[in-house]
Amino acid sequence: MQINVIDFFCGCGGTSAGLRKSGMHVIAGIDFDHNAIETYRRNFPEAIALNTDIRDLNFETLDNIVFPHKNEIMVFSACAPCQPFSKQNRFKNNQDERICLLDEFHRFVVHFKPDYIILENVPGMQKVKEGPLTRFLKLLDNLDYKYDFDVKNAMNYGVPQSRRRLVLLACKHGVIKLPTETYGAGKIPYKTIREYIEKYPPINAGECHKYIPNHQSAHLSPLLMERISSLKEGEDRRNWSEELKLKCHINHKGHTDVYGRLSWDKPSITLTTKCISLSNGRFGHPEQNRALSVREAAALQTFDDDFIFYGSLGATAKQVGNAVPVDFAAALGKEIISNIQTLSELHKL
Repeated sequence: MQINVIDFFCGCGGTSAGLRKSGMHVIAGIDFDHNAIETYRRNFPEAIALNTDIRDLNFETLDNIVFPHKNEIMVFSACAPCQPFSKQNRFKNNQDERICLLDEFHRFVVHFKPDYIILENVPGMQKVKEGPLTRFLKLLDNLDYKYDFDVKNAMNYGVPQSRRRLVLLACKHGVIKLPTETYGAGKIPYKTIREYIEKYPPINAGECHKYIPNHQSAHLSPLLMERISSLKEGEDRRNWSEELKLKCHINHKGHTDVYGRLSWDKPSITLTTKCISLSNGRFGHPEQNRALSVREAAALQTFDDDFIFYGSLGATAKQVGNAVPVDFAAALGKEIISNIQTLSELHKL
């Protein structure tokens, strides 16, 4: 039986790519960001891409998409904008309208009652008393869904990046659990940066490769070039000579990742929307004098090389940084497929 996916807050399509990789059929993606939805549209020609605010989305639009598949298994995925709960957000505001976007997802769950639900967001949401997650769990309880949720690290599922996320799987027909972690101590060794980006040909800062899509890096000022040139693999601003140090970093022990180089044989730090900027994290190439290219960052998010990102350099980096790692989503998809097989054998599905 075909397993269909509607991806709410789909962004450029990390979750969709992973679920498609696991064997599911993506039928629609929904996002407000016009750059992200253009990338989505071009990479998922089989799906309907809706460039709209979920608050403006009505049931009739999705009824027309869902109805042809009414006798098939339906999966709803939702990765609502998470910045209000992110540690990276220094300007938290309890009135931030994005806090309520997950609540908008409720009405579609109530109306369609999908067989499975995937929720992914930043750690921290689960700590907010009477917050969006609490309200969503109450909804699932009222609708008799079974669910499992926890904070998981993508590198424990074969992603070459330390990326902790709150993940939830819900099932309408029976018990479901999050997938077992298969990488780490005593298991399969963690994937490394070398395995994913060493293959790309060298480029200079500010250069775009002629033949490899999105293999483009940000321009660096002469001073930044001097700073990155002075660092070896794995080093950071603490290794600068005195004349290269910023005044704000003198006697400041924090923010050690900024301006740093990555290490070949380790997983990456968490990629952000500023993943091609030296000054915003340990995003320096392990040996070339530049920050990561968009293509390299996408590889560390486990996107295949034939997945092309559209928009400006900044827009494509934002899409990559916001994405759910493809192989992380694939692990969730495989767990759902396994659950479907189990419930089918028990005649519950």
